[in-house]
Formats: sequence, structure tokens, C-alpha cells
Amino acid sequence: MSKNKTAQTRTAAQREQRTEVIASIATVLLFFGILVGFGLVTVFSEKESFSETQNRKLADFPKISGKNIYSGKFTSGVEDYISDHFAGHDRWIAAKTAAELLSGKRERNDIYILDDRLVEKIAEPDMDEVSKSAMGIKQFAEDNNILPYVMIVPTQAEIYKNELPANAPNPDQQAFINDVYSMLDGNAVPIDVYSVMSANKDSYIYYRTDHHWTTQGAFLAYTAAAKKMDITPLSVDDYDIDHASDSFKGTFYSKVLYEGIEPDSIDIWLPADREEEPEVEIYSTFGAEPEIHEGMYFREYLDVKDKYSTFFGTNQPMITIRTGNKGGRLLVFKDSYAHCFVPFMTEHFSEITMVDLRYIQMSYKDIIDVSDYDKVLFLYNASTFMSDRNLKKLMY
Repeated sequence: MSKNKTAQTRTAAQREQRTEVIASIATVLLFFGILVGFGLVTVFSEKESFSETQNRKLADFPKISGKNIYSGKFTSGVEDYISDHFAGHDRWIAAKTAAELLSGKRERNDIYILDDRLVEKIAEPDMDEVSKSAMGIKQFAEDNNILPYVMIVPTQAEIYKNELPANAPNPDQQAFINDVYSMLDGNAVPIDVYSVMSANKDSYIYYRTDHHWTTQGAFLAYTAAAKKMDITPLSVDDYDIDHASDSFKGTFYSKVLYEGIEPDSIDIWLPADREEEPEVEIYSTFGAEPEIHEGMYFREYLDVKDKYSTFFGTNQPMITIRTGNKGGRLLVFKDSYAHCFVPFMTEHFSEITMVDLRYIQMSYKDIIDVSDYDKVLFLYNASTFMSDRNLKKLMY
């Protein structure tokens, strides 16, 4: 090869190398430019305190103090703040979910993405803590000389366990529920709703995008509870069903922002012969006058994302329903599964009080007199009962 050709080849290689270097530098600059751009937008954009799409409170900027900086709490808080308020945050979550689905992964943010529904990933329960919850119920029964009813409801993760990804960790909820009922050792009346929910798994008994059961699922449990509680349940034909919304995207959707699952419907079952709705008292702060609401259904929530709050509004420490019907008084210790179940019970009691121990920082004895009630029901979904630590408060 001649010297000229060698020089030309070397020059071409150098130009190509320079081009690659320039392209690499441009890519890096573009990447950092995008990061800086998003960062500036994040810094100077108006901040929201609540994400409607994710249905949760967004992180506040952490307090600057020597203690927080030394412990690392400040740095962690800044990371949470930037993550929550980063420009286009919701789009990033949706894109991340789509990318993981393309890679074959069916789990995101502890949510399994199935063909026609979203299902939560449930951790194995700490049975020592669960036994304390059972002891709390037993102590309550002994202290008040009453035999309460206990209903633990299986969740979607149990009823649709055969649809979960292969080898997906998933506690046996049927065995768990039976174990808890055994722990109660005759100090409560267990209500089996597992059988009726399992038998109707092909019906619309759980929301596809949310952790709650539907009104239809709650109705099935109501019929099972009625047999144990010595009341005669109404039939489906006794209700007018109002399909109040068909655009509900629940808590599971909020975690993955996946659009491939059909939105849920909110159904309100109204007794055909009821002339007016019961009066509802909301106790959000003890020592203050309760908020009075005419009716059990807060229809203003049909216009926002949190549509399940149509049933009695958001979670509150205590709610009392005065029905105007004949019957005794029912006390319900509960999680939010009770919100679309209790309306069915209003046909059989003159008054129902719901107490959520998660939002009460005092003894239940300071706010209610159990002797005023004819029957007591503990109603929790299995996932809540596995993880909740508030029932042990009943021992004190």
C-alpha cells in the first residue's frame, strides 16, 4: 500500500473516531440535558400534596436538622420528595409497568398483572402477632360477657390463586382463616364466607382494579352471615340496583397505572320498599359533635378517583347509622370491607355502629358501652387480619 493511501486510511479512521466521540458526547449531554430539564421543571413547577391518580399523599420536603442529616433521614426524605414530585412521574410509572410486561414480568409494585384483573402480592403472616389479635377478641368476649361473630373474608389472591404466575408466593388463606377460628377456641361464632365466595368466583364479586369486594360479593357474605346471626336476609329481587359508575380504577391500578384491565363499576343496592336513607353520624374527632350525613352513600365520590368512598365516605374512627327500622343494635369492629356490607344489615337493626381500631388511639371502652348492643361482629379481610396490629388493643 502506498504512503498516500495509508495516510488517507488513517485520516478516515480518525474522522470516524472523532465522529463517534462527538456522538457519544452529544448523547451524554442530551441525557444530562433531559435530566437537568426535568429537574428544573420539577423544582419550579407547582407542587401537589396528593396524587389523584395514585390515590395517595405525596411526600413533603423533609425538615432540615442536624439530627435528620446525621441519621440519613434527610437524604432519604429528599429522595422520596424528588421521586414523588418528579415531572411526568405518573407517565414514568406507566412506562415502567409496560416495559416490565414486555420483558415477561407479571409483577409490579407487589401487584400481579393478570389477563383480566390485578391481584395483590400478600406476605406470609406473622402467626405470633396474629395470635395476639385472636387473644384480643377472646379477651373482648370475656370482658363483655358476649359471644361475638367473626367474619374473615378471603381476598382475590386466594379466590383466583390458580391464575397467579407460577411459583408466586401466596399464603393459603383458607388454612389461615381456619387457624384463626380455631384460636378463638369457642369464644366467638365464626362465619364461613370462604365457601360462598369460592363457589361464586366466576361472578363479579371482587373489583378488578381494587382490593375490595364488590357489592355483589358483600351481598353473598350477608346471606351467609344472616344464617349464623338468626336473621332472615332479603333476596336479590328485593333490591333496585343502581349502576352508579363504570369508570372506577382502584388501589391496585394506582400502584401500576396499567390500562389493560377493564375499569370497575360501582353498584349501589337499594331496598325497593325503602322510603328514605338512614341518618349517618361520622365521628372523626372524639369530643366534638359528629358530622351528620343523610344517607349511607356519599355520591360526591363518584366524581373523583376514590369511588369506593361512595360507601360511607373515607375511613373514620367511628360511624353510627340510625336506620329507623325495628331490631336491636349491632356493633361492628371492621376494616373497609364492612363499608359495602353494612348497608345490607341495616334492614335488620335499628342502629349500627362501626368502629375502626386503626384510627383510635384510646380504649374502645372510652367511646362505646358494649352492653348497649345486642350483637357484635368482627369483619376483616384476610390480608388485613394478617397484618393489622390493632386488635390486640382489645386486651387492655
